[in-house]
Amino acid sequence: MAPSHPAWHPTRCCDGPGLTRELQYPVLAALAAHFPLPALRRLPFGSRVIRRLIALALLVCATWLSTGKFSIGSSSVPTGSSAAGVYTLAGRIVNVADGDTLTVLVGGKQERVRLASIDAPETSHGSQRPGQPYGQASRQALADLVAGRTLQLRCYEHDQYGRNICDVPLPDGQVANRVMVAGGMAWANEQGGGKYLRDPDLRRLEKQARQARLGLWQRPGAVAPWEWRWKCWKALETGHSTPIC
Repeated sequence: MAPSHPAWHPTRCCDGPGLTRELQYPVLAALAAHFPLPALRRLPFGSRVIRRLIALALLVCATWLSTGKFSIGSSSVPTGSSAAGVYTLAGRIVNVADGDTLTVLVGGKQERVRLASIDAPETSHGSQRPGQPYGQASRQALADLVAGRTLQLRCYEHDQYGRNICDVPLPDGQVANRVMVAGGMAWANEQGGGKYLRDPDLRRLEKQARQARLGLWQRPGAVAPWEWRWKCWKALETGHSTPIC
């Protein structure tokens, strides 16, 4: 006799907000490996096999709710994205180009790194790209922190120039990115309305450095590097005069 309630189907065991059909596939794969679906449809709902199958499906769903992932054999499907894209670069710092750019030697390969969340005064790149006040001082400050050291960098992505965007932890527990801003040797990167600012606490550190007149803040009228690149470099490259450089 047909069951009095709607026929059970494996995909219904975990239906609900937050569980997409893509995430149901691992469940179905595990069930189908032991119980071919055509055979299930021929079994009475009250059979011991069906009851065990329902228990297995519910167990898998409970595992997903408590751990955020399905596990089938040696593979898993992550559902969180908090650490998505984060990676490390471990190696020796072999060059410091300016106050926010360095090179790390990783397994015999040189990797260019742009420090995340900060922007340091520009150094000179020819007559049409003059450097800013404190550009060389900023480069030296970063070199004093990291040059020649073997460090493990926490990186997030690559920029349009192929550079790794990273935080640079130091052996004493500090982070070079923060040290540079706190010492008045770099800005919290507010370019584009702050879209490059991963560490919002840098705003507080910059404010403290301003108030204490540290580093570049000793000189009035400091121009942020993103404005310098546009108002100075771009003007000179296009043959226009500019009052800021």
